[in-house]
Amino acid sequence: MQMKSLVRVSLLALPLLLAGCSSTPKDEEGNYATISSNQFINANYKAADALLAQLNGKMVLGKPLIMATVVNIDALEQTTTLGRLVSEQLSTRMAQGGLSMLEMKLRNSVYLKRNQGELMLTREIGEVATTHNAQAIVVGSYAETSDMVFINVKVIQPNTNFVLAGHDYVLAKEAIVRSMLQRN
Repeated sequence: MQMKSLVRVSLLALPLLLAGCSSTPKDEEGNYATISSNQFINANYKAADALLAQLNGKMVLGKPLIMATVVNIDALEQTTTLGRLVSEQLSTRMAQGGLSMLEMKLRNSVYLKRNQGELMLTREIGEVATTHNAQAIVVGSYAETSDMVFINVKVIQPNTNFVLAGHDYVLAKEAIVRSMLQRN
Protein backbone atom coordinates (compact mmCIF):
# COMPACT_ATOMS: atom_id res chain seq x y z
CA MET A 1 0.00 0.00 0.00
CA GLN A 2 2.85 2.33 0.74
CA MET A 3 4.27 1.65 -2.72
CA LYS A 4 0.95 2.63 -4.36
CA SER A 5 0.95 5.97 -2.52
CA LEU A 6 4.51 6.64 -3.62
CA VAL A 7 3.60 5.89 -7.25
CA ARG A 8 0.53 8.18 -7.06
CA VAL A 9 2.53 11.02 -5.58
CA SER A 10 5.20 10.52 -8.24
CA LEU A 11 2.61 10.54 -11.01
CA LEU A 12 0.98 13.66 -9.62
CA ALA A 13 4.33 15.43 -9.26
CA LEU A 14 5.53 14.47 -12.75
CA PRO A 15 3.50 17.14 -14.62
CA LEU A 16 4.78 19.82 -12.23
CA LEU A 17 8.36 18.73 -12.76
CA LEU A 18 7.94 18.64 -16.53
CA ALA A 19 6.27 22.05 -16.53
CA GLY A 20 9.27 23.47 -14.69
CA CYS A 21 11.61 22.04 -17.31
CA SER A 22 9.65 23.26 -20.31
CA SER A 23 10.65 26.42 -22.03
CA THR A 24 8.21 28.81 -23.54
CA PRO A 25 9.45 31.10 -26.27
CA LYS A 26 10.30 34.44 -24.77
CA ASP A 27 9.51 37.74 -26.34
CA GLU A 28 13.14 38.61 -26.92
CA GLU A 29 12.48 42.22 -27.84
CA GLY A 30 10.25 42.84 -24.82
CA ASN A 31 12.70 41.14 -22.49
CA TYR A 32 15.60 42.99 -24.14
CA ALA A 33 13.92 46.37 -23.74
CA THR A 34 13.27 45.77 -20.04
CA ILE A 35 16.85 44.76 -19.39
CA SER A 36 18.21 47.68 -21.42
CA SER A 37 16.02 50.26 -19.71
CA ASN A 38 17.12 49.03 -16.29
CA GLN A 39 20.76 49.15 -17.38
CA PHE A 40 20.22 52.65 -18.74
CA ILE A 41 18.85 53.91 -15.43
CA ASN A 42 21.54 52.09 -13.46
CA ALA A 43 24.31 53.60 -15.60
CA ASN A 44 22.95 57.12 -15.07
CA TYR A 45 22.46 56.56 -11.34
CA LYS A 46 26.02 55.21 -11.02
CA ALA A 47 27.28 58.34 -12.78
CA ALA A 48 25.36 60.55 -10.35
CA ASP A 49 26.65 58.49 -7.42
CA ALA A 50 30.21 59.03 -8.68
CA LEU A 51 29.60 62.79 -8.81
CA LEU A 52 28.06 62.75 -5.33
CA ALA A 53 31.07 60.91 -3.93
CA GLN A 54 33.44 63.51 -5.42
CA LEU A 55 31.31 66.38 -4.12
CA ASN A 56 31.20 65.05 -0.57
CA GLY A 57 31.98 68.00 1.69
CA LYS A 58 32.26 70.50 -1.21
CA MET A 59 28.60 71.54 -1.39
CA VAL A 60 26.66 73.84 0.91
CA LEU A 61 23.49 72.07 2.06
CA GLY A 62 20.34 73.85 0.96
CA LYS A 63 22.07 75.91 -1.73
CA PRO A 64 20.85 74.70 -5.13
CA LEU A 65 22.54 73.12 -8.10
CA ILE A 66 21.26 73.48 -11.65
CA MET A 67 21.13 70.54 -14.04
CA ALA A 68 21.86 71.53 -17.62
CA THR A 69 20.69 69.40 -20.50
CA VAL A 70 23.25 66.85 -21.67
CA VAL A 71 24.01 67.87 -25.25
CA ASN A 72 25.52 66.43 -28.41
CA ILE A 73 29.28 67.13 -28.27
CA ASP A 74 29.38 67.77 -32.04
CA ALA A 75 26.54 70.29 -31.89
CA LEU A 76 26.35 71.86 -28.42
CA GLU A 77 23.05 73.55 -29.20
CA GLN A 78 21.38 70.19 -29.92
CA THR A 79 20.24 67.27 -27.85
CA THR A 80 17.89 64.32 -28.10
CA THR A 81 15.56 62.40 -25.85
CA LEU A 82 18.65 60.57 -24.61
CA GLY A 83 20.31 63.81 -23.50
CA ARG A 84 17.18 65.08 -21.81
CA LEU A 85 16.50 61.79 -20.03
CA VAL A 86 20.11 61.42 -18.85
CA SER A 87 19.80 64.94 -17.39
CA GLU A 88 16.55 64.09 -15.65
CA GLN A 89 17.93 60.88 -14.15
CA LEU A 90 21.17 62.51 -12.98
CA SER A 91 19.19 65.30 -11.33
CA THR A 92 16.82 62.84 -9.67
CA ARG A 93 19.63 60.73 -8.28
CA MET A 94 21.57 63.75 -7.02
CA ALA A 95 18.41 64.97 -5.25
CA GLN A 96 18.03 61.50 -3.72
CA GLY A 97 21.63 61.90 -2.54
CA GLY A 98 20.71 65.01 -0.58
CA LEU A 99 21.57 67.87 -2.94
CA SER A 100 19.07 70.64 -3.67
CA MET A 101 18.48 70.38 -7.40
CA LEU A 102 16.70 73.38 -8.93
CA GLU A 103 14.04 72.36 -11.45
CA MET A 104 14.61 74.76 -14.32
CA LYS A 105 11.59 73.73 -16.37
CA LEU A 106 9.41 75.57 -13.86
CA ARG A 107 11.34 78.83 -14.20
CA ASN A 108 10.12 81.47 -16.69
CA SER A 109 13.38 83.40 -16.73
CA VAL A 110 15.41 80.64 -18.39
CA TYR A 111 15.38 80.35 -22.15
CA LEU A 112 14.12 76.93 -23.19
CA LYS A 113 14.84 76.00 -26.77
CA ARG A 114 11.89 74.09 -28.21
CA ASN A 115 12.44 70.30 -28.14
CA GLN A 116 15.86 70.74 -26.59
CA GLY A 117 15.46 71.35 -22.87
CA GLU A 118 17.49 73.60 -20.63
CA LEU A 119 20.57 74.17 -22.76
CA MET A 120 23.10 75.74 -20.45
CA LEU A 121 26.38 75.56 -22.36
CA THR A 122 26.34 79.29 -23.04
CA ARG A 123 28.18 82.42 -21.95
CA GLU A 124 25.21 83.31 -19.74
CA ILE A 125 25.61 80.28 -17.50
CA GLY A 126 27.21 82.34 -14.73
CA GLU A 127 24.41 84.87 -14.91
CA VAL A 128 21.73 82.16 -14.71
CA ALA A 129 23.51 80.59 -11.73
CA THR A 130 23.79 83.95 -9.97
CA THR A 131 20.13 84.74 -10.62
CA HIS A 132 19.09 81.45 -9.05
CA ASN A 133 21.78 81.49 -6.34
CA ALA A 134 23.15 78.17 -7.60
CA GLN A 135 26.43 76.98 -6.15
CA ALA A 136 27.14 74.69 -9.10
CA ILE A 137 25.88 73.57 -12.46
CA VAL A 138 25.88 70.00 -13.73
CA VAL A 139 26.71 69.92 -17.44
CA GLY A 140 27.26 67.08 -19.82
CA SER A 141 27.77 65.97 -23.36
CA TYR A 142 27.50 62.76 -25.34
CA ALA A 143 29.19 61.42 -28.45
CA GLU A 144 27.85 58.64 -30.66
CA THR A 145 29.70 55.92 -32.46
CA SER A 146 28.13 53.11 -34.46
CA ASP A 147 27.69 50.93 -31.37
CA MET A 148 28.34 53.12 -28.31
CA VAL A 149 27.37 56.42 -26.71
CA PHE A 150 30.09 58.07 -24.64
CA ILE A 151 28.80 60.41 -21.91
CA ASN A 152 30.75 62.99 -19.94
CA VAL A 153 29.23 64.83 -16.98
CA LYS A 154 30.82 67.51 -14.82
CA VAL A 155 29.84 69.68 -11.89
CA ILE A 156 31.15 73.19 -12.49
CA GLN A 157 31.45 76.12 -10.13
CA PRO A 158 29.81 78.92 -12.15
CA ASN A 159 31.81 81.91 -10.89
CA THR A 160 35.21 80.27 -11.50
CA ASN A 161 34.43 77.60 -14.13
CA PHE A 162 36.40 75.13 -12.00
CA VAL A 163 35.35 71.51 -12.36
CA LEU A 164 34.38 70.21 -8.92
CA ALA A 165 33.55 66.68 -10.05
CA GLY A 166 33.46 64.71 -13.28
CA HIS A 167 32.57 61.29 -14.60
CA ASP A 168 32.72 59.49 -17.94
CA TYR A 169 30.73 56.43 -18.89
CA VAL A 170 29.58 54.46 -21.91
CA LEU A 171 26.18 53.13 -22.96
CA ALA A 172 25.83 50.32 -25.47
CA LYS A 173 23.85 51.60 -28.45
CA GLU A 174 21.12 49.00 -28.06
CA ALA A 175 17.60 49.38 -29.40
CA ILE A 176 16.30 51.50 -26.53
CA VAL A 177 19.29 53.86 -26.60
CA ARG A 178 19.23 54.04 -30.40
CA SER A 179 15.54 55.05 -30.32
CA MET A 180 16.28 57.90 -27.90
CA LEU A 181 18.98 59.27 -30.21
CA GLN A 182 16.53 59.96 -33.03
CA ARG A 183 16.27 63.69 -33.75
CA ASN A 184 12.87 65.15 -32.96
